Amino acid sequence: MTSTRTLRRTALLLLLPVLAPISGAARAADDALPPFFDAAVCKPPYSMDSANTLYEAAEKITKPDTSLLTAAVYKMPHEIGQDGFKTREVVFAGSSIGVLVEGQQADALAARYNLTRERSTLFGASTKGYSRALPAAEQPSPDAGVVSIIARESEGLAGKTLLACELVLTEDQAALDAYDKGKAERENKQ
Repeated sequence: MTSTRTLRRTALLLLLPVLAPISGAARAADDALPPFFDAAVCKPPYSMDSANTLYEAAEKITKPDTSLLTAAVYKMPHEIGQDGFKTREVVFAGSSIGVLVEGQQADALAARYNLTRERSTLFGASTKGYSRALPAAEQPSPDAGVVSIIARESEGLAGKTLLACELVLTEDQAALDAYDKGKAERENKQ
């Protein structure tokens, strides 16, 4: 019996150098997450197909927190990041996909991704917002709306900044523009 046990130990010891790299490779494959951060900066430009693919991938990884009411937030098993920004949270809201970057980072994100200050506060939902529309050649369906990279801070996202690739439908933009124009006119009358 002792010789059988010794043979098994010896066999395991001999296999360890072979099994360790395989185990490490399997763990790295498990740790690899879909390109959520790239999607948040519109790489590749937004499309319903790419958003659906990433949504389905997020669903396989974890279940969403829907306490924000207008968004589904997926907490990733480990940190992801890019360009010095970090997150563990992926967001799907309406026709946008993004990440919740750690910290109040709207100014830094705007500088990094060449975003300009937004005129609107989105009905008061945003305390600070920046955006940049993608070039015309990268717009998936210009008649339907405009795809932009956005960075927004909000009281509802305490300690985090939304970085997202967002499709704003033409009619939604028209409604927001009309609201902002009416608001400005009311403020000027006062």
